[in-house]
Amino acid sequence: MSSMGRGKKRVFDVKEGVEFLNNLFTERPHLSLVIPLFLVVWGIEKWFFSLSNWVFLAVAVWATIQYGGYQRRLAVEDLNKKWKQIVLHSMPETPLEHCEWLNKLLMEIWPHYMSPKLSFRFTSVVERRLKHRTPKLIEKIELLEFSLGATAPVLGVNGTRWSTKGDQRILRLGFDWDSIEISILLLAKLGKPLMGTARIVVNSIHVKGDLMLMPILDGRALLYSFVTTPEVRIGVAFGSGGSQSLPATELPGVSSWLVKLISDTLVKTMVEPRRRCLFLPPVDLYKKAVGGILHVTVASGSKLSRSNLKGSPSRSNTNSTVDFCVDDQPNNKDLRTFVEVEVEELTRKTVAQPGSHPVWNSTFNMVLHDDAGLVKFNLYECSPGSVKYDYLTSCEVKMRYNADDSTIFWAIGAQSSVIAKHAEFSGKEIEMTIPFEGVNSGELTVKLVLKEWQFADGSHSFHLSSRHSLNGSSNFLSRTGRKIYVTVAEGKDLFVKDGLGKSGPYVKLQYGKVIQKTRTVSHVSDPTWNQKFEFDEIGDGEYLIVKCFIDDQFGDESIGSARVNMEGLTDGSIRDVWIPLEKVSCGELRLEIEAMSVDDYDGSRSSRGSLANGWVELVLIEAKDLVAADLRGTSDPYVRVQYGNSKRKTKIMYKTLHPQWHQTFEFPDNGSPLELHVKDHNALLPTSSIGDCVVEYQRLPPNQLFDKWIPLQNVKKGEIHVQVTRKLPESPKKSQEFESSAVKARQQISKQMNQMMVKLQSLIDDRNLEELSSLATELQSLHDTREEHMLQLETEQMLLLNKINELGQEIYNCQSPNLNRRPTFP
Repeated sequence: MSSMGRGKKRVFDVKEGVEFLNNLFTERPHLSLVIPLFLVVWGIEKWFFSLSNWVFLAVAVWATIQYGGYQRRLAVEDLNKKWKQIVLHSMPETPLEHCEWLNKLLMEIWPHYMSPKLSFRFTSVVERRLKHRTPKLIEKIELLEFSLGATAPVLGVNGTRWSTKGDQRILRLGFDWDSIEISILLLAKLGKPLMGTARIVVNSIHVKGDLMLMPILDGRALLYSFVTTPEVRIGVAFGSGGSQSLPATELPGVSSWLVKLISDTLVKTMVEPRRRCLFLPPVDLYKKAVGGILHVTVASGSKLSRSNLKGSPSRSNTNSTVDFCVDDQPNNKDLRTFVEVEVEELTRKTVAQPGSHPVWNSTFNMVLHDDAGLVKFNLYECSPGSVKYDYLTSCEVKMRYNADDSTIFWAIGAQSSVIAKHAEFSGKEIEMTIPFEGVNSGELTVKLVLKEWQFADGSHSFHLSSRHSLNGSSNFLSRTGRKIYVTVAEGKDLFVKDGLGKSGPYVKLQYGKVIQKTRTVSHVSDPTWNQKFEFDEIGDGEYLIVKCFIDDQFGDESIGSARVNMEGLTDGSIRDVWIPLEKVSCGELRLEIEAMSVDDYDGSRSSRGSLANGWVELVLIEAKDLVAADLRGTSDPYVRVQYGNSKRKTKIMYKTLHPQWHQTFEFPDNGSPLELHVKDHNALLPTSSIGDCVVEYQRLPPNQLFDKWIPLQNVKKGEIHVQVTRKLPESPKKSQEFESSAVKARQQISKQMNQMMVKLQSLIDDRNLEELSSLATELQSLHDTREEHMLQLETEQMLLLNKINELGQEIYNCQSPNLNRRPTFP
C-alpha cells in the first residue's frame, strides 16, 4: 500500500512551475522589485550580519498561498467551461450569436462552387414548374438560361440562436438574398391577342425571411425550411424574340405571375411545417437519380374521432382518456373512412372501413419522376346512405434519394417534431406512424418500400433479391442516333364501362411530336395488346406520355394517363415496368422499353443481330377453338408467319376448328418481331382473319425449347400451340451434319415439286378447278419451304466461314504471341 501511495504522489512539473511564475509576474508586476530586494537582504545577512529565520518562513508561506490561489483559479475556469457546455446542450434557447465568419465563408465558396451546383439543380425544377403553370397570355414558355450569379445570400444578420424542443435541436437564423447578378432567360410564345414571341429576363431577386435548420439521424442529415412565407421581389425585363415580332414592352401580369410562382413553390416545399432535406455524409455527386418505383401500404388508423376531425371544441381537449373511449362516443358508431394516396398527379384510394381504429392494409404501386417525392394521405369520410364523401384531414411523408444508394423518409410529428427513417438499401420496408394535421386528429400507420431508383447513367438501384443484376459500371451510350422501342404489353384493373357505342380500351403513346396508337380490344379490364412501336430518341429529359382511352363512336373517353421517364435507358437492355395511371382511382399498364442504336439495329449488331448468333426455330403445332368463318360452322385455317420482311405460310387444313400443322420454320436471329396471322382460306373470295398474336422470343435462353399456348387477339376465342427455340451453333461437326440433312431435304423438295407440276398439268387438262386450287396452295407452301431451306443453307455457310475465321485468328495468335504484347516502361 505504501508503494502504491508513493506511486500516486504528484511529481513536480518544471513546465507547470514556469507557467505559475509567468502568471504570477503577470498578475503582480511589483514582484519584479521585491525579488531583487529580497536577494540584497539575503546577501547582507549571509556576508555581513545574521537576520532572524522568520523571514524565510514568511516567504514560504506567502509563496504557498499564491500557488493555492492559482490552482483555484484554474479549477474555476475549467468548471465554467464545463458549465457552459452543459447550458448549451440543456437550455431551451441560447443567446444570439453573430456569425460573420459564416458569411465570409459563404462569400468565398458561392461563386465557384455553390452557385453552379445550385443553378444546375434548380434548372430542372424551374423547367417542370414552367411547363405545367403558364399565364393566359403565354401559350408556351421555354427556359434558355439559368444562373444565380456571384452574389451570395447573407445569413444571420441579426444573429443565430439554438433552441431545444424535446430531443430536437433547432437553429434559427435570418436569410437575406439581394442580388442584381442573377440571370434567368425565358422564351415565351404568346397567345391571342398578342401573338408572336417575347424574351423574359429575370435580372434581380430579393428574398428575405427566417430559416430554421434541424439536424436529424445523429447529424447525418439536415432539415431546412422557412419559418414563415419569405418576402419575394424580382426584377423583370422584356424584349422581342428572334423574329422581332413583339416590341420591347412589358407584358401585363408576367412579373406578378413569376413572383406568385416562386412564392407558391416555396410554400409547398420549404415553408414550415414543410421541410426539405440535405444529406450530409460525403457522397458521389456524379450519380443523378431521375426516378423511382415506390410501394405504399396504408396499414391502419387510430384515435379517429368525428368531433376532433371536424373542428369540435373537443379537439383542444388533451385528456388521455379520450384515446380509449372514442369508440364509445355516439357520433363515432357509424364513422366510415378511407384514405386517398396522392403522389404528384397519381392518386389511389383504399376501401372504406368503419370505426375509429380502421384497418385498410391496401398496397399501391406508385412512380416518382425525380430524386425526391412527397406522398400525401388524405382522409375522407363516407356519409351513411350517400355516395358523397367529406374531406377530414391529411398528412404527408417526404422522401429523398441519397447518393450512397439509401433513401431517407421524414414527416411532421406531434407538436411540429420530426419523424425520420432511413432505408440503407432499396427494397427495405419502412413503417411510420404519422399524426394527421390538427389537434388530436388521430394517427395513420403506413409502410413504404422504395423498390428501385433509376439513374441518368443507365444503372438501377435494386434490392439484392431482385431479378435484375447489379452492375457497378454502366454501359450507357450516347443518345444521338438511337431508337426507342416501346411495347405496350398489357393492362390491369382498367376502368372499363360498357355502354352504347363503347367497344373497349386502347392506348395512345406520345413521345415528342410523334403519336402512336394501339388497336382496340374487347370489353375487358385486363386487356393484352403486345404491340411494339418505334420512336427516335429525344434528349433533354423528354417524357413518354401514355394515355388510355375507351373507344366510343360518340367521342373517346379517357380512363387515365401517365408520364414515363426515358432517361437512363441502357443500349440493348429492356426495361419492363408496370406504370400506374394518373387522375383515376385504379389501372396500370405494363410497358417494355428498349433503346437501340441505329447502326446496331440496321444489321451491324455484335450481340445478336449477325448470322453468327444463330437462328430462330418456330414449330407451328396446332390450334384449338378457332372462330368459324364459313357459313357451315367451320373454317379452312392456315397461318401466315411474318418475321421482319420475311413471310412464310403453312399448309391449309380444310373444314376444321382444331387444325394440326406440325410445320417448322427457321429465320436468322436478328431480333425482328415474330407475328402469327391465322387466316381462313377462300378459293374465290378474299381470305379473312381469324386471329393473330406475337411470339416473344428475344429474351429466351439459347438452345432451350419454349412450348406455349398463345391466345389469339382481335377475336373472341382461339389459341395456337407453338414451340420456339433460339438456336446457337455448338460445334462445326454439328453444323456439317445439319447442312447435309438440309441438302437432302432440298433434294426431296425439288422431287416433290416436279411431281406436283406433272399433276398440275393433268388437272389443267381435265379442268378440275377445285383440286387445282388446292394443289396450287400446296405447291406455294412447298415453294416457301424450299426457300426456307435455301436460307438455312446460306446461314450455315456463313456460320462455317465465321468459325474458320475465328480458328485462323486463334492459330495466328498462338504462333505470334509477341505481336499482341505492349511494351512496358519502368
